[in-house]
Parts: sequence; C-alpha cells; structure tokens
Amino acid sequence: MAEKIWLSSPHMGGNELKYIHQAFDENWVAPLGPNVNEFEQSLEHFLNDNVKVAALSAGTAALHLALIECGVEYGDEVICQSMTFSASANPIAYQGAIPIFVDSEPETWNICPLSLEEAIKDRMANGKKPKAIVAVHLYGMPFKVDEVIEIANNYDIPVIEDAAEALGSTYKGKACGTFGRFGVLSFNGNKIITTSGGGALVCHSVGDKDKTVFLSTQARDNAAHYQHSHIGYNYRMSNICAGIGRGQMEVLKDRIEARRAMSAFYVDVFKDIEGISVFVEPNENYYSNNWLSAITIDPHLAGLTREDLRLGLLKNNIESRPLWKPMHLQPVFSRSPYYGNSVSEKLFENGLCLPSGSNLLDSDREHIRNKILQIIKK
Repeated sequence: MAEKIWLSSPHMGGNELKYIHQAFDENWVAPLGPNVNEFEQSLEHFLNDNVKVAALSAGTAALHLALIECGVEYGDEVICQSMTFSASANPIAYQGAIPIFVDSEPETWNICPLSLEEAIKDRMANGKKPKAIVAVHLYGMPFKVDEVIEIANNYDIPVIEDAAEALGSTYKGKACGTFGRFGVLSFNGNKIITTSGGGALVCHSVGDKDKTVFLSTQARDNAAHYQHSHIGYNYRMSNICAGIGRGQMEVLKDRIEARRAMSAFYVDVFKDIEGISVFVEPNENYYSNNWLSAITIDPHLAGLTREDLRLGLLKNNIESRPLWKPMHLQPVFSRSPYYGNSVSEKLFENGLCLPSGSNLLDSDREHIRNKILQIIKK
C-alpha cells in the first residue's frame, strides 16, 4: 500500500533547529527569551495594523485570556459560532459562562449575521446581554466581517476573533485576527505553521499585551517576593517552541501559496463532477489561506455520500475528515441555547475535508486525483 497521505501534517522550513540550538546555547530554556520576542515581532510585522502579539502555550489559552480581559465571569453569556472546533467554546465553560450557539450562513460557512442579531435581541429581551461574541474564520475563510462587526458595535459587544485557522487570510486586504477586540491564533501541529503546540493573542494596545503576559505568567505582582492579587495561568509560550515558530515564519508565505494551490487542485479535480462543490471564496473581498480544502457532496446528484468518499479514501491510505460537528449537536453542550436553522447541520452531514498539506508532492496529488475519480465512478 502507498505511504499514508495525511490531512494536514507539519512542514518544517529548515531553520527551526538553528533557533532551538540558539536557545540551548544561551540557556534560554524558559517561557521567555529572544525567540519569544522575535517570534512575536515577526507576527506583528506580518499582521501589520500596529497590533501587539503575546505568544502563548495554545490557541485555547489565548481565547481563555481574551474572555477574561473582556470581563466574562460566572453566569455570563457568550455568543459562539456553532460550526467550529470545541476549543472555540470550551474556554467559555472554563469561566463558568454559558455559550449561546449561532448557526452558519452558506457562503462562508461562518457565523450568520441574521441569526447573530436574533440571538442578541432575544438574550437581551430575557435580561441577559451577551458579554462577547466568538466568531471563527473556518478553515481559513474569513467570516462576514463588515456585517458581524457592525452588529457587535451596534450592541456594544466585543468580538473575539478566532483566527486559529486563518493566519494569512485577509478580508478587504486586512489580516484576519486584527478586526476584533482580540484575535486568537493557533500553532498546533496541524496548522499552516506550527510551534509543535502554541498560540497567540493579538491585541490592539501595549496595555492589553502587557496584561495578557501578566495573566499568562501566573499574575505575579511587582514585588521581590511572590505575591499575587489576581488569579494567573501558566500560559506563556516557551523559548524553545518560539524558536520553531521563528523558523516557520520564514516560510509562511510559501505555506500559504502551497495551501491555496491545493484548493485550486481540487477545483480542477471536481470541475466536471455534478453534485460536488469545493469551498471557495464568495467574492474578491475574501482571501483564504485555505488551511484545509473542503467540499460538500449532494448525494442525490453525485451518486455517493460524504462517507462513501471518506471510507473509499481511507481504504487507500488517504486521510480525510468530516467537517466540524456543530457545537449545538455536541453532548457536552446539549443544553446550551441555539439560534439559526440547519445550515451547519447540513454542512456537517455532507461536507468533507481533504488532504491539504503544504508538503504534498505532485505524485501525492496524482494519487489523490486517481483514487477520488475511481471511487466516484464506482
């Protein structure tokens, strides 16, 4: 059998070890040091817009701190896009708050502005104004930024922008992660670049970054002894992991181009196949990094289901996965309120993520193409 083709595997650039060795040589084996500083600065330069970035241990940690800095406390309500990975919703529960899930719209698969406003109005009518909105750029596709930000501003609710999958994506030329009160990035092993595990919080002021670093380093007060006036967390990124990140930032633009080329590849594969649609930008305002390439299958037109294709690929050692199962369908959140129709449910039922790695070879692509066409013909 052919070697396994993964959905999205890490892709090193070559200089990661140089920065790791530098950390060892200088004995900066701690959650601070030159690699952390340089990694943050490179992210700030890439994102532009005068943002400040705090490197953390995970994207989940970044979202948790964003909620804290937005004042989310026990019993508060936070609106969250339903179609996302659980890490978008779990930190709401960490704070003892209640997630209010909102459906997707069919163009970007992200939070539906109409359902969002419906949820806000209904929660306020019940005497509970949401404390924050967690909106996600799913698979690298920007959400409807203008509409969502306008609604949030109208009701004076901060947006926490979950850009964990969207480093390198833009909306109207502006980087995803820079639109909200805070932006969340992830550098997990399957992301477009990785620090093996890690994340970052994008801030709009030095004060917000300083507070993030303070909270992420156990909230130690400025005293000679160990004194704490706030609850803190062990969330800072290590200098070793940041060394990997420095090397990855040097190849980020190449990784984005390679991921976008994979999406174009699938557009070509499915161009003459009825009932299968590739997830692409709705218009020129949207620029996706195409972290994961995804399709939807109409089984009545295509003659096969999402599972038929997934299992057929699996038999040929090719990994693919269903889209994220919406949070309002998850057992752990079964009692949480939900607003919307069934867009996210239908996407989950009929959607599939296909191998998207920037390290795939022409031979891998040809193998994927051949197997897809064989499965469909059957």
